[in-house]
Amino acid sequence: MTISGDFAARTENPSGETTFTNAVGAVRSGSDPDQFAAELYDQLSPAERLGLLDGDQQFWPGLAEMMQVGYNFTPYVMGSVPRLGIPGVRFVDGPRGAVVGASTAFPVSMARGATWDVELEERVGLAIGEELRAQGGNFFGGVCINLPRHPAWGRVQETYSDQPPLLGEMGAALTRGIQRHAMACVKHFALNSMEQARFSVDVSVDEATLHENYLPHFKRVLDEGAFSVMSSYNSVNGTWAGQNPQLLTEILRDEWGFTGTVMSDFVWGLRDPAASLEAGLDIEAPFAQQRAAQLVGAIASGTTSWDAVRRSGLRILATQLRFYAQREVVKPALDTVASAAHIALAREVAARSMVLLRNEPVDGTPVLPIDPETLRSLTVVGRLSDVANTGDNGSSDVRAPYVVTALAGLRAALPGVDVRHSAAGTAEAAALAADSDAAIVVVGYTAADEGEFVDGSVFSRPELLALYPEPVTVEDRANREALYASAGGGVSVVGSGSAGGDRRDLRLKRADVELITAVSAANPRTVVVVVAAGAVVMSEWNEDVAGLVMMWYSGMEGGNGLADVLLGRANPSGRLPYAIPASELDTAALDIDATEITYDRWFGQRLLDRDAKKPSYPLGFGLSYSTFSIDRVEVEAADADAALLRIAVANTGAIDGRHVVQVYGTLTEGDRRGQRELLGFTVADAAAGEAVSFDVSVSLEPLKRWSTTTKSFGALTGSVIIEAASYSGDPLAVSDQIRF
Repeated sequence: MTISGDFAARTENPSGETTFTNAVGAVRSGSDPDQFAAELYDQLSPAERLGLLDGDQQFWPGLAEMMQVGYNFTPYVMGSVPRLGIPGVRFVDGPRGAVVGASTAFPVSMARGATWDVELEERVGLAIGEELRAQGGNFFGGVCINLPRHPAWGRVQETYSDQPPLLGEMGAALTRGIQRHAMACVKHFALNSMEQARFSVDVSVDEATLHENYLPHFKRVLDEGAFSVMSSYNSVNGTWAGQNPQLLTEILRDEWGFTGTVMSDFVWGLRDPAASLEAGLDIEAPFAQQRAAQLVGAIASGTTSWDAVRRSGLRILATQLRFYAQREVVKPALDTVASAAHIALAREVAARSMVLLRNEPVDGTPVLPIDPETLRSLTVVGRLSDVANTGDNGSSDVRAPYVVTALAGLRAALPGVDVRHSAAGTAEAAALAADSDAAIVVVGYTAADEGEFVDGSVFSRPELLALYPEPVTVEDRANREALYASAGGGVSVVGSGSAGGDRRDLRLKRADVELITAVSAANPRTVVVVVAAGAVVMSEWNEDVAGLVMMWYSGMEGGNGLADVLLGRANPSGRLPYAIPASELDTAALDIDATEITYDRWFGQRLLDRDAKKPSYPLGFGLSYSTFSIDRVEVEAADADAALLRIAVANTGAIDGRHVVQVYGTLTEGDRRGQRELLGFTVADAAAGEAVSFDVSVSLEPLKRWSTTTKSFGALTGSVIIEAASYSGDPLAVSDQIRF
């Protein structure tokens, strides 16, 4: 089967004067975009007005292409009107890069969260925006900031942290970069952090918990100016998120003042087209599906109206006008895709993201960095040591032109060294290691273990069958029958040969642990490299190895980035964006097959603190080849919402480095006294022996309580202890106090 249509027909043609470009020019000159959106809307036929509200491609051909050819090879177009030059939404997914074509695969978002570096993330966003725009997109559906309340969530790799301040700032940075070239869409709104059950689970949450824990990061990114929001699949307090008026109108529009567009998640993102329109969902994505089949009848029956159609249509048009008018956007050349500059950035991000968790001395010297000048032989083993492994095979999969594996990266970096490799088994790996100067063991997960999951049952489950329109043509019927014939439980139909989904085990595979044990026993200079996204429970083996690095799914340049870190060409500066518990029992309760679940505020580091459980590695932890001290924090100014701090940091080591300074706040009074919360962070660069001072502004909102009466955060009272720390619970943190 070939991809239907031609690429040019799916890409934007910005040249030439059209009704739309004239309107863009007027808005750029200062005219009201809402006024010109109304003028454009008035020129549309009824069919064109309805066509704004869903995809341009018919459902059955589109779904067949998605499942049989591949996902998002070219942009998905929604609501274009060629006769007026209205480009419509030209959707490209993410977030590890632009999913279209063969684009640069950056490390996954969780890896980038481990950099704690908003400037670096903005550069990543700029590069992704350039690549998707060069390939015909104008809309990026990859600003994923869902909070993973449990490390087993299959799509944890697509988000940055379980901490709202880090989620919000990194999402805002990605948005700033993307929106130099495309409209950014933040997703999935809201409470999406279960994979297998996402089409059926109802998440119950009280209003205060929702606003205090699961929404602040969404508001932060929308305040940054993101043009769009994608709703989630799951139900929230009994109503599907794609047609949930509390989420899409009361909170998003009325409380937050959002004026952009709201899009459904793909194919199964709403259950009632009229209810979704009334609730505030503007676009059904990505095909002409339920709305195309049912909206005319729903309008006639009175369950929705032309006024509701107009309301969404105006938002859709005004959003496009605002985007195109914000600057003279020049479409980048195709050679920007996977360019030398973007490849170098991918390598930089890979190295910056890796977290050094252990670096014990062997014969009096830390096992890392490895000195390439004295190294004669190196054993590199493990299931994942020579596997291209950039993350799951679902909607975030970026089809990179190549992937550098750990083995390839180390061999390229060590041309004069005997780099040995074997996939034969544990005994041979241990024998190779015993006869080598050092050993690297690469273990962890792949797309088969965690990731997006859409099994074949979606084509036969009764409640989902009702979402598909009746086939119109003979080809439609053939496409439907082919899809139904391939339906079956347990195997993902997203990606090739990938199961994915939520993890049922937070530990490594038994064979991986046996390999670690054997190799480290054979050679004390063994470094274990873990490839994963969510937390891995390592307590049965981690203290028995000299070196431990969290590599993440590190993108197409991951092997080169790993070599840079292990050989000391890059000084490790990654820090954990979540805590790694010592036991599965120290995590929030989760049944990955549940149809009902309640979300509360007890997860991650906060849950560990409440229960006095010591993690293997706390939130924000990470080592460096240099050492740092935080010498001073002073509150320079504070009001009811934020504080400006002056912080002093010294590099007390022998080499230049970068340190992530984290600011935590603790109330001294009230029912949450003593509970430490992350308030903000910054990255400090310091040369060997250098002391630096800098200002950091932090929000105090994470300490506040939500009022269901005023629909706002209440004022703080009493005192707040402010800590500048290297990680949560750092005994060497320095502190100051704010009194209210």
